[in-house]
Amino acid sequence: MRRRAFLATLAFGLLTCRNANEQPAQEHTATPVASPRPASLFLTPPPAPGPVVFPRDFGSHDVLTEWWYYTGHLRSTVGERFGFQFVIFQVQRFGYPVVYAAHAALTLVDRQAFLWDERLIAVPQRQESWPLVLAVADWTIASDGETDRISARSRSFSFTLELQNQRPPLLHDEDGYFSWAPETGSYYYSRTRLATWGVVSVGGHDVTVSGLAWNDHQWGNFLLGAGGWDWFAIQLEDGTDLMLWQSRDAAQRVIQRSGTLLRADGSIRWLHDANIRLHATGSWQSPHSGAIYPSGWRIELPPGMTLTVTPLVLDQELQTLRSTGVIYWEGAVSVIAEQAGVNTAGQGYVELTGYATPSVSFPPP
Repeated sequence: MRRRAFLATLAFGLLTCRNANEQPAQEHTATPVASPRPASLFLTPPPAPGPVVFPRDFGSHDVLTEWWYYTGHLRSTVGERFGFQFVIFQVQRFGYPVVYAAHAALTLVDRQAFLWDERLIAVPQRQESWPLVLAVADWTIASDGETDRISARSRSFSFTLELQNQRPPLLHDEDGYFSWAPETGSYYYSRTRLATWGVVSVGGHDVTVSGLAWNDHQWGNFLLGAGGWDWFAIQLEDGTDLMLWQSRDAAQRVIQRSGTLLRADGSIRWLHDANIRLHATGSWQSPHSGAIYPSGWRIELPPGMTLTVTPLVLDQELQTLRSTGVIYWEGAVSVIAEQAGVNTAGQGYVELTGYATPSVSFPPP
């Protein structure tokens, strides 16, 4: 579920202490923080969910929290490998401006480097349009649910990418209302395969790239509690796609696991706690925040599938204190899936929240 209302809710708390007309935050590479502790989950009883309807639900909603999230793997024409992340959060609270926060990151796999930046704005009312057009300062998303264009530019990197949907939207928890903790949930679907092409720039040097991306869209009336999560989006070369989610409470105990397994033939299997075994195989300590993250995983799923997930770069931590007040790890990974003695390669993205503590505090919404 992409994870993310956690970030957007904190963006609201941060904004109440700031000027609503503030300019975009500047790029960061490291921020000292306090020692790590669990971050958060959202704890609000969900309403009785209605159906997800397209194309209506490709757009924005009049809810507390919403986000549009893109991750993917790219190669240049000479074979250089990149990972990218781009997200816009929308946060609404009665009596306050509408808050938009955005994060962008670029993983330079072959150079073992990671670049990221953030933006934050507040506007009098929600950005509504169809086809969808969202702007956070000079960063933008345009989408009609089939074809998307995203653009982000910072001092050290930028990308402008076109994305073309290859599969129908995948509704999680069968009907698109996704529960990730007791009495907690939101609407959530993924577009699991988007053919992607465009231009990436690093240090002012432009390269043409192409690859495969994943898009999550999530929305609902949910708030923030204590805990964290581990989220996986995996694309295998045989056409299998997997979203996997693990929630943790404030004591770092796993409280729920779930996921959606989509086969190349379009068949879907919804996964729950009893179906999933997820084990970290290593750890990595951030030199920026001091947080210790799991790093490398073994995942066992029915019927007899085992996945080995390996970060392509260890340091893919974002310290987004100026936009959402959150420190988290989100990065490109490689995957090997084994089933019935056959190995299949793949790629993906992993997000880890609740392992680091920002050195700032926020008033309640």
